Amino acid sequence: RSLDGRLQVSHRKGLPHVMYCRLWRWPDLHSHHELKAIENCEYAFNLKKDEVCVNPYHYQRVETPVLPPVLVPRHTEILTELPPLDDYTHSIPENTNFPAGIEPQSNYIPGGKFQTIGSENSFRVWPISSHSPHHSGFSTPGCFVWFFLTETPPPGYISEDGETNDLQLNQSMDTASNSVLSLFFNFFFLDLQPVTYSEPAFWCSIAYYELNQRVGETFHASQPSLTVDGFTDPSNSERFCLGLLSNVNRNATVEMTRRHIGRGVRLYYIGGEVFAECLSDSAIFVQSPNCNQRYGWHPATVCKIPPGCNLKIFNNQEFAALLAQSVNQGFEAVYQLTRMCTIRMSFVKGWGAEYRRQTVTSTPCWIELHLNGPLQWLDKVLTQMGSPSVRCSSMS
Repeated sequence: RSLDGRLQVSHRKGLPHVMYCRLWRWPDLHSHHELKAIENCEYAFNLKKDEVCVNPYHYQRVETPVLPPVLVPRHTEILTELPPLDDYTHSIPENTNFPAGIEPQSNYIPGGKFQTIGSENSFRVWPISSHSPHHSGFSTPGCFVWFFLTETPPPGYISEDGETNDLQLNQSMDTASNSVLSLFFNFFFLDLQPVTYSEPAFWCSIAYYELNQRVGETFHASQPSLTVDGFTDPSNSERFCLGLLSNVNRNATVEMTRRHIGRGVRLYYIGGEVFAECLSDSAIFVQSPNCNQRYGWHPATVCKIPPGCNLKIFNNQEFAALLAQSVNQGFEAVYQLTRMCTIRMSFVKGWGAEYRRQTVTSTPCWIELHLNGPLQWLDKVLTQMGSPSVRCSSMS
């Protein structure tokens, strides 16, 4: 057993409860992300206690949620347009450190308002390989907590003096009635077609870059868990080795950075969620618009993930909610969501406002992930919607 709480069997390290669950129940288990503890387990892994329960029957396998189909009006021009997302292609992204000890609101609603509350106390990022908070070695000088705020009180809202606000209650009921009538009208009087989500054979495609030059072939991920590292072993379905790739234009900075990639990053696709775990001795830097929206950050924010920590970089259910909302706003609003399906990740060197390198193409070694499932879903929705309201011309 190592100091970080993991066990080593056949030269492979792993968390104890994962090994027992793999041995007794699920031989195809890859990661602790695939497990959730039952409610009455006192020493579940997620509780971060000094001792961890390894009873395989105190854990359940995480199931992939079924995404509801999106109702799309067929070739119907929608007049209302969603304000365009900020074009951050050429802007200098902001930087942040991910507060892994703080979880976002589970009832996340796209487009909601968030309030940011600062704190002078430091918080800690729990390493993924540890079941005890005492093993953590990364902290930041301040923390932020997000609370979802509704613009109006919910129906039946009771004021501080204990009396129900009848005016607000009536307004809420009127709003609800209008929403029901609107849904009834849209369903029965518009030509709505359900567009369902389907899992592709390869859940993501990974391209490797050195500065602004593409290097090697695209890696297509079919396994729910894969590693992108800097070693020279031949790549397989669960491993993308960057050390084998050659580049005649490689300079000394890129060469030095490649030596520090080491074990790199492990990517998980489990239960409709994508996680990135830093296995390298150096930090990795991630730009994920889906993750940034979840935490109320600017879409171009670059998040630093220290060694031994992990970050949820995409959530299918959040994306489905955004897609359903954008359909009502028009073709262009749906098309803009393609940006959310691309995730950029740099090894060792960061970029952004706090770094000398201000664009990802200035970093020595980086990869770009394309999430095939959401992209194909967007393609089907756009095909169903027809052509955009703004026609292409020589001036567009």
